[in-house]
Amino acid sequence: MGTARTAIVTGAARGIGAAVATRLAADGLAVAVIDLDAADCGPVVASIEAGGGRALAVGADVADEPAVAAAVEQVTAELGPPTVLVNNAGIIRDNLLFKMTVADWDAVMAVHLRGAFLMARAVQGHMREAGFGRIVNLSSTSALGNRGQANYSAAKAGLQGFTKTLAIELGRFGVTANTVAPGFIETEMTHATAARMGVSFEDFTRVASEQIPVGRIGQPEDIAHTVSFLVSEGAGFVSGQVIYVAGGPKD
Repeated sequence: MGTARTAIVTGAARGIGAAVATRLAADGLAVAVIDLDAADCGPVVASIEAGGGRALAVGADVADEPAVAAAVEQVTAELGPPTVLVNNAGIIRDNLLFKMTVADWDAVMAVHLRGAFLMARAVQGHMREAGFGRIVNLSSTSALGNRGQANYSAAKAGLQGFTKTLAIELGRFGVTANTVAPGFIETEMTHATAARMGVSFEDFTRVASEQIPVGRIGQPEDIAHTVSFLVSEGAGFVSGQVIYVAGGPKD
């Protein structure tokens, strides 16, 4: 394979993104850890470097076109041309439809959909040139519908259609595009949801676990393991797929 491939993981300062960045570095990829504030990415980068990996902290708003262009330029200059992209950056602005503001709708669409589009468009040239590329977009079981998440559900379902189109357009250049749709994963986001609902995280997860066939909630590492497979050399014949990593069947 020669020199190590370079991966970009967005929203990688914490949670699922941090776990994915850490895993890809362990797999031997150089990893650009992107989040809104480069300083927030410091601990993940330090941890990767302590383990003998190569990583770079980059601050960028994925919904901002010039910021994305600058980020990809910096990554290319410092780590090498990125041929693996994991679009994980995401936010939630939950509310029932009648209470949801246009700002809450737009903010969620901007990060998930516009962000994934801008990042994919910015790196596809490097992938085509290399004759190799792996794009993984993070969806969610919420794509199947979830009360209070009209914006998030629509964005996460939109990512699935976006992924399938990328798979069709970029396949002949050796580029695959797939979606990973996590179920209940323990992150700061799910801790915050429990707090907002006024229940302890223990009670929250106990109830959730009872609905999950494997009898437990997921960990960020469960998602990282699946992403690791999808971006591997051997996964070149898997493209345009949506993989629900949710402890049981979803769709």
